[in-house]
Amino acid sequence: MQKSIAIWLLICCVMVFAMVVVGGVTRLTNSGLSIVEWQPIVGTLPPITQGDWDELLEKYRATPQYQKVNKGMSVDEFKSIFWWEYFHRLLGRLIGLVFFVPFVYFLMKKQIDRPLGIRLAGIFVLGGLQGFMGWYMVKSGLVSDPHVSQYRLTAHLGLAFVIFAAMFWVALGLLSPEKDNPESNEMLQSLRRFSFGLTSLIFIMVLSGGFVAGIRAGLAYNTFPLMNGHLIPPEIFMLEPWYRNFFDNMATVQFDHRLIAWILAFLVPLFWFQSRKVELSDTTRIACNLFLGMLVIQISLGIATLLHVVPIPLAASHQGGAVLLFAAALWVSHRLR
Repeated sequence: MQKSIAIWLLICCVMVFAMVVVGGVTRLTNSGLSIVEWQPIVGTLPPITQGDWDELLEKYRATPQYQKVNKGMSVDEFKSIFWWEYFHRLLGRLIGLVFFVPFVYFLMKKQIDRPLGIRLAGIFVLGGLQGFMGWYMVKSGLVSDPHVSQYRLTAHLGLAFVIFAAMFWVALGLLSPEKDNPESNEMLQSLRRFSFGLTSLIFIMVLSGGFVAGIRAGLAYNTFPLMNGHLIPPEIFMLEPWYRNFFDNMATVQFDHRLIAWILAFLVPLFWFQSRKVELSDTTRIACNLFLGMLVIQISLGIATLLHVVPIPLAASHQGGAVLLFAAALWVSHRLR
């Protein structure tokens, strides 16, 4: 039964991965503000009749985004942005259902002990908080300035990664409850600390990517490796007070994201080389190799996205790649625990 619970959690992880990708496309297509109400139950039903569409469009016409950005949008044009936001919200509700129903079933079957039950209940609470955070984010754009707050967007993205990490870690624990490495030694402990540090840094990079998306910093400085001919752009501290630059300045936000990628490009191969000096199980060795390979793919996607000025397919792949890189880092850390 432990394996069944783990598979259920991994299915939820796949759904969260899809949620992150769809959320990225929703952001890229400016679809996030197309639904102006939060209706957790009623909002599950899609519009069917022409009257339904006319009513939704009329509500959207009252928003600042329509009046300042999409004025004159037809019903067909509205549908193209509505469906992305609708499926994003529907997927969120579906994840909640797929998590809750088996959770209750396993509880009724007494297959979940108290410590595991507390962890799973905590994950469910985080999922509910994520739904509220999504609406809180949307509300920030339903004002005179029709742009979603980059702070709320980053919090929404970061919470998605926290939920993914919690479910993935619990699932790995159920699939591999015992240590699978030789007797611990100083080198193995050092490698374990290194892996946890890299996992934390990847999470920080995800948050920095949230700010890049939030202020559309990827549409500026579309050159690599320099930023429009500069290693450090001169505009990096143009805002006052100085700390605003880290959240509101396109140059600084993109530079920070690049800098973390450069640091990972140095540290992850170093981690990999160090892992070659330690006696590890075959599965742990595979995890280390996958971690390095996923970093190469993710950095390549990031560079391609930047150079091509953020096309939707590449940008969505880059966002999905962040989840896979994070998962690879979590797997390595779990194997070295």
